[in-house]
Amino acid sequence: MVGDFLADWYLWTKAFHVISVIAWMAGLFYLPRLFVYHVEEVEAGSKTDAMFQTMERRLLRAIMNPAMVAVWVFGLALVFTPGIVSWDEIWPWTKAASVLGMTWFHHWLGLRRKDFLAGRNSLTGRQYRMMNEIPTLLMVVIVVSVIVKF
Repeated sequence: MVGDFLADWYLWTKAFHVISVIAWMAGLFYLPRLFVYHVEEVEAGSKTDAMFQTMERRLLRAIMNPAMVAVWVFGLALVFTPGIVSWDEIWPWTKAASVLGMTWFHHWLGLRRKDFLAGRNSLTGRQYRMMNEIPTLLMVVIVVSVIVKF
């Protein structure tokens, strides 16, 4: 019965999954860039520092967190939809590993936001720029896995 429900709603589930992924990825690309500008251009304790902290908090809590939860909910619904995922193939495993990596990165960013809030950020703009490449690499693996199904 659940399988029938998921099959009937497959296209809607897939659409909402893609929408959620786009929103999540936007945040995963933008928050590290905010951190770059925050660490390189903003004096700690200034009004601009408070503004950056507000922007970072709102991005994380109002966009990224709900989008990540939606990605997981709709993604798991797709996994449990009959006939969609064959775990005998390699692609679902590479996608799953990459989504777990993306989730780790999301939480890592949350911890870095708390570092800024506490005034103990120790990373440089260059380090944030380098970390900003992680979601891009994971996105490439996910898209190639799902589309090419290697």
